[in-house]
Parts: sequence; structure tokens; C-alpha cells
Amino acid sequence: MDEFIQGFWNFAGNYWWLIFPIMGMAGGAAKAWEQGSKRRHERRLETLRMKAQLKTAEIEARALTQQAKRRGPSVVDTTASVVPNDLVARLFAEHDEITARWLDYELDVAKLIAFPAMSDGRQPLTAAFLRAKKTADALRPASAEAKVSEQQITEYLQAVGDYAVAFEIAEKDARRLRDSTFTAPERKRLERAQQLLKVAVDESATQAERNVAYKRVREELDGLILLSDDAVTVLEKQVAKEISAPAAPQPSTASEPATAEPERIRLPRRDEQS
Repeated sequence: MDEFIQGFWNFAGNYWWLIFPIMGMAGGAAKAWEQGSKRRHERRLETLRMKAQLKTAEIEARALTQQAKRRGPSVVDTTASVVPNDLVARLFAEHDEITARWLDYELDVAKLIAFPAMSDGRQPLTAAFLRAKKTADALRPASAEAKVSEQQITEYLQAVGDYAVAFEIAEKDARRLRDSTFTAPERKRLERAQQLLKVAVDESATQAERNVAYKRVREELDGLILLSDDAVTVLEKQVAKEISAPAAPQPSTASEPATAEPERIRLPRRDEQS
């Protein structure tokens, strides 16, 4: 025991300077955890506020029903909404925010290469998020002014909450995994695709260089990451972007080649994957 303690102090004496980077890393991790906890706390508070408002609307609706009963038989609109429009609008905003954060991965090829699990439905947590998204989308009212019942809004409120939580968990897992689920040769291909992608969208490169880099990016990703048609369209627009401001128009000649747009490469869609 004495030898262990002596060895520890000898190590600490020789490598005392390590305490500074270790403290920096620990501080960064603590700050990230604090920010994540704050976001989760704010989301819980917002959910509680929404539930409280929904409960108030429910009580008011029941009170109106009791008044109608005391007044005697009358025509009652059973389809009327008992939910305030601003509550539905806030749920819409929450729903749209999560969808926008997901699309930030889905449409950005650089992010897809860096965090491939976010587009891989074979990953359990990503699959759970996609199921939660499908449920929330299905339960979403047609508009904030649409007539919805208490039951409908309660189900939608729960679905949006599940959707938000599922995204947070899937994103955290994807950032933890990165490319660890790929083999060493596959990781090399992803690294090459990352480097080629920088050339493909580099406005200082020639159009021909960008077209070649774009084609090679698609070849490197083939069989590793399935790009959606929307992601391909976004990338092609970046590749074909003007390098500089157009010069004064010159008379065109038949021998002048037109600026070539990136070649569209046909790869299997997700629903065609075996």
C-alpha cells in the first residue's frame, strides 16, 4: 500500500502539468451536461404549462356543458374545439423545431458522413425516433385553427413530447457512435468522401474539379450511406454554384462549351434497399 501511494505521488510530481488539460476537459464536459440539463428542464416546464392550459380548457368546456344542461334541451355542436388556438400553435412550433433539426442532418451530406447513424434506420435509437416522428406527423391537426377535441390534443401533446425526447436520444447516440459501426476500410472511404466533399463545394476550385470531386464522393458513399433525393439535390446545387460573379456577356459561339453541371448518379433509394 505504501509503495502504491509513493508511486502515485512520484507520478503526480513528474506529470503535475497534466492537471490543467484535465481540468479543462472536465470543465467542458460539466458545461455541456449543464446546458443539456437546462434544455431538458425547460422542455419539461413547457410541457407542464401546456398540460395545465389544456386542463383549464377542459374544465371550462365541462362548465359550459353543465350550463347547457340546466338550460334544457338544445342543439350542441359536438365538433367544437375545446382547445385554445395558441396551445396548438405552440405544439406546432415544437414539432417543426424538431423536424428542422432532423433535416439539418438529413440534407447536409457533410453531417451525414460525420454522423451516419442519424440516417441509418437499422440503428435502434434512430428507428425509435423515426417511429415517433411518424406518430407525431399522423396526429398533427390540419391547422392551428382546426377544431380538435381534448382527446386529440392530448394524444398530439404526448406524441410531440415523445418525438422531442426520441430525437435528443438518437442525436446523442449518433454523435457518440460517429463511424465506429463501420469497418476500417469503410472508415477510410468515409474519410476520403469528407475530403472530396470539401473540394466539391469549394468555390475557389474550377467547375471541372468540383464535378470530378462530386462524382467521387458519390462513389465513395455508395453502399455505405444512402443519400435521400433531397440531399442529392442540395449537394448538386452547391457543386454547381457560380464560382464568381458572372462577367459581361460575350457573343456565344458554337465552339464554346457550356458549363457542365454535376452528373447525377443513380443510386438505390431507401425503399429499394434489400
